[in-house]
Parts: sequence; structure tokens; C-alpha cells
Amino acid sequence: MNELLNWQITLPVAAGALILGYLLGSIPFGLILTRSAGLGDIRSIGSGNIGATNVLRTGNKELAAATLLLDALKATAAALIGWYLFGEEAGLLAGFAAFLGHLFPVWLGFKGGKGVATYIGTLLGVSPLMVLVFAVIWLLVAKISKYSSLSALVATLLIPVVLWFMNQPKVALVMALMTVISWWKHEANIRRLMAGTESKIGQKG
Repeated sequence: MNELLNWQITLPVAAGALILGYLLGSIPFGLILTRSAGLGDIRSIGSGNIGATNVLRTGNKELAAATLLLDALKATAAALIGWYLFGEEAGLLAGFAAFLGHLFPVWLGFKGGKGVATYIGTLLGVSPLMVLVFAVIWLLVAKISKYSSLSALVATLLIPVVLWFMNQPKVALVMALMTVISWWKHEANIRRLMAGTESKIGQKG
């Protein structure tokens, strides 16, 4: 508990890490890629968000995969740059800010994606082994339930718990905050899951 509360980062460094992370995270790769491919504004179709799931609704799997990868890596880059320049705690804050930047990009009126890719990207930057844990949980839940959204929700719920038991309390705290925000952004998915109307993996229409 002492380690959890004992943050050594100074206010100027924390502010720098947060600004760096937010700016990187707010790059709307889904929008940039779909516009560059001549597919128009991704915000005008499907759910209206800028993430890979909505990009997939254009029918272009390659662009969706590229969006997923770039959205993850922008958070990884933020975490690694923050860590390299200012230390572990700055890396955590930069990754967290990149997650927020993706969800609430100032350039798009603070309307972004749901954050699963940037969640994974932050994990890759601050605790790489946890990406494998996330993938295993996601695959197991997906195999049983056939729901992609439920798989992501369960994975984000369990990751902070695993981090805590692996004696990484600060990382667990940051990822727990991201989990709460991610669940809030998935409110519509949760309601559909409870109503039994959420689309399953591979389901058309």
C-alpha cells in the first residue's frame, strides 16, 4: 500500500507526461486512414466512433487492422517515451493520457473511440506480459460467449487484479482507472448484452 501512495514524480514532469500522452493519443488514425482511402468520414457510419471496429464496418479489413495497430502503438509510444525521458511513473501517466486522448480528442470535439486498442497499447508499454494475459482472457471469453465486447470488458476487469497480485500496484491503479472509463464508454454495449441484442462475433446485420 505504501508503494501505491508513494509517487515520486514532480508536478512539472507529470504535466509534461500527460500533455505528451494526450497529444499522441488524440491522433485519429481511423479517421485519417479512411479519409485517405477515399471512404469518407468514418463518423458518419455505424457507431460513429473512430476506432477499428467502426472502420471494419466500411468493409475494409486491412484498414481496420491498421487502425487497431496504430491506435495501440500510439499509446505504447507515449508510455515508452514518457518512461525513457522521465521514468516509470511518467510512462504510466503518458500511457493513461494517450488512452484519454483517444477517447476524447480535442480535434474531434472530444468524441473518439472506446479505447480497447489504446488500453492494450498502454499495457504493452508499461507491462508487456499483461498483453498476453489480456489476449488469453479475451480469447477464452470470446470462445465461450461469442461476444467481442464482453471479452474486452472481462479482460479489462481482470487485468488490474492480475497486476495487483503480481506486485505492480501503481500499474494496477492506472489500469483500473482505465477499466472504469472503458466500461463507461461501453455503456451501450453493456445494455445490449443485458438485453441479449448485442451482435456476436461473425454475425451479419
